[in-house]
Amino acid sequence: MSEEKKIRILMAKVGLDGHDKGALLVTNMLRDAGMEVIYTGLRRKVLQCINTAIQEDVDVIGLSILSGAHLKVATQMISKMKENNIGDKPLIIGGVIPDEDIPKLKEIGVAEIFTQSSTNEEIIGFIKSSVNHS
Repeated sequence: MSEEKKIRILMAKVGLDGHDKGALLVTNMLRDAGMEVIYTGLRRKVLQCINTAIQEDVDVIGLSILSGAHLKVATQMISKMKENNIGDKPLIIGGVIPDEDIPKLKEIGVAEIFTQSSTNEEIIGFIKSSVNHS
């Protein structure tokens, strides 16, 4: 009997945003749901996250953004993901995201956006439905 491969997620904090309580809560929640989470820590650069995602062979890249830089960071991430041939991996963003920016983030190429009102079930369900290990 083969063991199901765990979903691997990179959780990152890009830029000067120094608050990671939400990222840590989501990291623990995803681990409790049976996923493997690589947390990069605070104040990472986009290219550091891309390199870690490649080295760790992750299925999903998750960013926690509270600084208001979500549009700029998402644009940079999507661009660098494509340049590094990992543009097929879902990029998800969580944090304090104004409702009016959600369509803009989706246009850029962000797979899903989770705000402070998102539930654990919504986050887990989206990730599981986005990753196919068959």
